[in-house]
Order: sequence, then structure tokens, then C-alpha cells
Amino acid sequence: MRPLRYLLDRIAPWFDKGGKLEKLYPLFEVTDSFFYTPARPTIGSCQVRDAIDFKRMMMIVVIAVTPCALMAMYNTGLQANRAMEAMGISAASGWHGEVLGWLGVGYDPANLLACFVHGALYFLPVYIVTMVVGGSWEVLFALVRRHEVNEGFFVTGILFPLTLPPTIPLWQVAAGITFGVVIGKEIYGGTGRNFLNPALTARAFLFFAYPTAICGSQVWTAVDGFSGATPLGALAEQGMKGIEAIHVTWSEAFLGTIQGSMGETSVVACLIGAAILLICRVASWRIMLSMLLGFLGLATVVWAAGSQTNPAFQMPPYWHLVVGGFAFGLVFMATDPVSAAITPVGQWIYGGLIGAMVILVRVVNMGFPEGVMLAILFGNVFAPLVDHYVVQANIRRRRLRSA
Repeated sequence: MRPLRYLLDRIAPWFDKGGKLEKLYPLFEVTDSFFYTPARPTIGSCQVRDAIDFKRMMMIVVIAVTPCALMAMYNTGLQANRAMEAMGISAASGWHGEVLGWLGVGYDPANLLACFVHGALYFLPVYIVTMVVGGSWEVLFALVRRHEVNEGFFVTGILFPLTLPPTIPLWQVAAGITFGVVIGKEIYGGTGRNFLNPALTARAFLFFAYPTAICGSQVWTAVDGFSGATPLGALAEQGMKGIEAIHVTWSEAFLGTIQGSMGETSVVACLIGAAILLICRVASWRIMLSMLLGFLGLATVVWAAGSQTNPAFQMPPYWHLVVGGFAFGLVFMATDPVSAAITPVGQWIYGGLIGAMVILVRVVNMGFPEGVMLAILFGNVFAPLVDHYVVQANIRRRRLRSA
């Protein structure tokens, strides 16, 4: 790495104040800080020493979400290879088939490498488009505002593709991440000032603007002509009999080898990510626990109440835990430190509100079988209000004590 360090040091004066490339300093800074820690020390007698900074925190989140990304590639290929086997198709169509044929990995659903490579051919283009388009917007706003490029986009850039189906058109990926970065974050001032989660904002835009490409029964498996419902979609149509009809067991749903958004199906992968975030103290355990309690509490009440007309009431709480994107949203989306509540009491209220809202959307509104996205965005909107009233209550108590 010494030649790279030497090169960066040689060209650094070009980007400093007064240099001929001064306006491109944010682009140089993000490249330099990506490979090395900043060379400028903190000056002054009063300093706070901590083992974590913003960049390190974002990288921990990226590491925590990596198991979900790996599972996304494997399960996407697994579902495609299973569908091809069921339909008697011997080779994938288009350029995917050419690449797989050139690699010689085959299409056997029992072959781990074949599933992983096949799924990677769908996940990686979505991820690359997200990073290129979203990263370009980040750099553009940094250049215009003349500030450093924040590492927060690395988290948005990996979370957003994981919330999408494998068949999503790439131009819609570009449109979605553009909306999420520009409208969901940058117009409010950039990282640290957005009140909505950018990745969920991008997905919500696609969900309402292009619903046929992001929901239904034909978007989850990357094989032309194959139709396969998600467990929640089957539940909305036929109740628990629908889940039985698509031959999904609880253990399969827990492991994540089912239909769904690429990175949201595996509870196991989400639990690994949760352990990393909690051990490193990056995510709030209060939000995770309160969201889980609110979710299970209302799910139990709804299941016990039952309904003769609504099949969603038939799903037991332990099934709600493993289908849809609840685990993914709980671990990576609701705990976003910018858009979530920040006061300890507020985090309990915020998490419980989201957990209960997920069940309300899933069960009461059959038009939206999955309610995690809408519930978290709802919680994001109310998080500042929750914190405000918590702070005001503390102020009133202190005034009473001092009086």
C-alpha cells in the first residue's frame, strides 16, 4: 500500500485550498479516507477518546449486513434453480445462462456453488447500479456544498438492494435510489439531517410507483414464466392453508430458503447481524426489544381474537416472526440512529409503536400483506415528536424537583 500512499500524498496539494483541483476536494478526501485514517490530529486540551467514530460505525453495519447479502445470493439462485428443475428447464435464459455455462457450475438446486453463482448474477448488478447511481448523487451534493462525502451511503447502498426482488429492472433501481438519496436525504441537508430512512424511502417510492415490479407472485423467482407467492401473499389469499399449499415449513422460513425480497428472508442471517451490532454497541437494544415485544404482543392478541372473514388472523405469532421482512427491519432499518428516536424512553415508545404497526398493516389491511416498510417509515415520522415530549416531560419533572 506504500505506492498508493505516496501517490495520494503527491497529488494532495492539487486538492487543498488554492490548488487547481480545489473544488474536487470532497472526491479526493473520500478516496483517501477510504484506504487510510485521516492524518490531521485533533488539537486542543479537551478531547474525548473513543474507539468508534462515524466511519467505523458505518463499516460495522456493513459487516453485520454481510450475512444477509450472502444469503441473498444463495437463496436467489436456489429459488431459480428449483423453479427451473420443476419446469424442466435445462439452462438459464439470456446473459445469465451464458455466464453460468461459461463457468460450468450447472443449475442443480442441491449444489451450493451453483445456487450462489446464479443468485450473484442477479444481486450484484442491482448492488452495482445502486452504488454507482447513489454514490454519484452523494458526490455531486458534496461538491456543490463543499463538504466531505459521508460514509453513511455505504449502508444505504447495501440495504436498499436487499429489500428488492431479483427481477427488478435496473432502471427502476436507479430511479429508486435517486429518490431515496435526493428526496429522502440530501434535500434535508444530507447524512445526519434526514428524518426518513433513505433505503426504505427508496423502496417505498418503487412500491407505489411501480407496484407490479416489486410485489405480486411473479417477481420473486428469477425464471421467466414462473409464478410463486411469498408466505404472506399466500396468507392474504387463503389463510394458513395458503402457506401449506406452497410447501413452506417454519424451519425453511427461519433459515430463509423461501420466496421474498433478496436479503430479507433469513432470520438466521439477521440474528447474526443483530449480535454484531449489539456487541459493538452500534444499534439500540431498546429499539430491538421494544419492537419485538410490541410485535409479539399485538400478534398474540389478534391470533387469540380470531376472525371468520380475515384469514390473516389465523397466523400464529411464531409464524409472523419468520415470514416477511420483520427481522431485517428490526435489526437494520428501525435502529437507524439518524431517523430513530434518540432518548432512552423515546426508543421504547418508538420501537413498540413500529412493532404494533407491523401487525396492524399485515392483518387489518389485506392490500399490504407486508407491513414492515410502512410501519418503520411511520415510526420515523413520529420519532422527533416522541423525543420532544420525552424531553419536555423530563424538564417538567426537574422543575418540580427544584421547586
